[in-house]
Amino acid sequence: MAKLPGILRLSNELLREILDHIEADPEKSVNIDRRAYLSVESFKPPSPPLPAQAQDVAHFRLACRRFGELGIPHQFTRVTTRFGRQGFRRLTDLAKHDGGKLAKHVKKFSYMVPCFYVEGRERIGELLQDLEDDLVTLDPGHFVRKANDQKEIVRSGEDIRALKKAMSAFTSLQHVQILRLQDTLDQDLLDVIRRNQAFATQFVELKWTPACIHSIRTVGKALLEAQSPFTRFSGPQMNPQSAIALKENLSQTFSSLVGKLTCLEIHFDDGFELDQKMKELSPVFRTVFMAAGNLQAIHIGFPSRTPLSIGLEEIFHGVRWERLRAFGVQAWRLDADEIVSLARRHRRTLRGLRLRDVLLKEGSMWKDILHILRAEMEVLDWVSLRRIGYSKDFDEMTNGTIEVSDLPEGVSDSDEEDGFPLHLSNGNGDEGNDDDDSDDEGEHDDDHGPEANRLALSPDLPILLPLCNCNQRPYPETPDDWGDSGINVGYRERKLWEKWVVGRCPQHSAS
Repeated sequence: MAKLPGILRLSNELLREILDHIEADPEKSVNIDRRAYLSVESFKPPSPPLPAQAQDVAHFRLACRRFGELGIPHQFTRVTTRFGRQGFRRLTDLAKHDGGKLAKHVKKFSYMVPCFYVEGRERIGELLQDLEDDLVTLDPGHFVRKANDQKEIVRSGEDIRALKKAMSAFTSLQHVQILRLQDTLDQDLLDVIRRNQAFATQFVELKWTPACIHSIRTVGKALLEAQSPFTRFSGPQMNPQSAIALKENLSQTFSSLVGKLTCLEIHFDDGFELDQKMKELSPVFRTVFMAAGNLQAIHIGFPSRTPLSIGLEEIFHGVRWERLRAFGVQAWRLDADEIVSLARRHRRTLRGLRLRDVLLKEGSMWKDILHILRAEMEVLDWVSLRRIGYSKDFDEMTNGTIEVSDLPEGVSDSDEEDGFPLHLSNGNGDEGNDDDDSDDEGEHDDDHGPEANRLALSPDLPILLPLCNCNQRPYPETPDDWGDSGINVGYRERKLWEKWVVGRCPQHSAS
């Protein structure tokens, strides 16, 4: 009997290690109670493997049946679909391939949806023909075809049919993510519209709200009909108006889904009349949170430059989650008592607390909050205080300027492109990356310097702290030593406070 070649004698475990060196194991993910989870798993757009890596994995799977089986998770654990005919064809093919043999490995589904053309305002050809702009070199035919395809997909229900087939086939699905798309040509068109706004908007208008409403409705129906096992939902670019429009459908569709959720992360990207819209949504949040008794991680965020001003409990309604391990809010004007009350409800389970861009109202001080967190939270591992401050100081510094969105403008919507380039916007056209949020020990002040207003969703990375030595600790011992002026919070102060809160002595602090 012929001897097997060396590589065929290797165990499956070793072969998986080899594959992991070609491309990181997609089944390995960050735990939901870690700081990096929000940026790595929830709000970060999917990054495709490099072409060479994808080709190597494909070649590995073609070697033999055994290798083909071992390589499936590296190709199909995480699936991304773009709203478009080609995307829906691929999704349908995956769902029915070999009786769903590949689809059963899908654990994360990312749905990338472009802004929709407003009915009657998709006359791109007329706009570009009549426009007197020397910078315009766009092909009208591309946008006309795209607008027509978009309308026909919605009219015919092509998207919902593909989604239903996929969700039924994804029997191991855990995480659903909805993202906004915007390719380079779309960005060029929007630039043209902005430069010629008075003239252009009568011909062409693109809006995210109807696209957001439609995508949530169709994905929700598909998940419900498939009785999907998914437990995590991420929406980093949700529109408040879309949530208001969906309010009537909540009891029919989404209440049936939220009961199984363990992780819910939503960032609202439109700061216009934010307080009014969130007050209108308050009953919706109450219904959702009362039904979502299994939640282990929650993040609710708003645009950094238009922080929410309504009470914390107008959104959370005093709900206590028995298994909550990570809680986060972003861009909110709050009283100290509101933060303390919510933290105390979860003092025995909460391991991570994110208070990004939170501003204290007059009469509250950060030292009072942090002292209670340190003294009473029983299992807290980390606290993120990036860009915290005081409401009065914030108003004086911003001086009425408004940032429409502190989220990515979108990722590529072109079916011909291999990658999904991410454009991170701070509202001024600057670009950044997730590394801006790393929690290094350097002297660089990224809270108030040039990086301060970049992507505000990515959590700070963990700080590794040495064990306490009560006689040689580098941290202040009492709240009065913290340097809390009650006016503003500097970079050094907040870094020190993050360490102080979780740096209690394991031998002498109360358990």
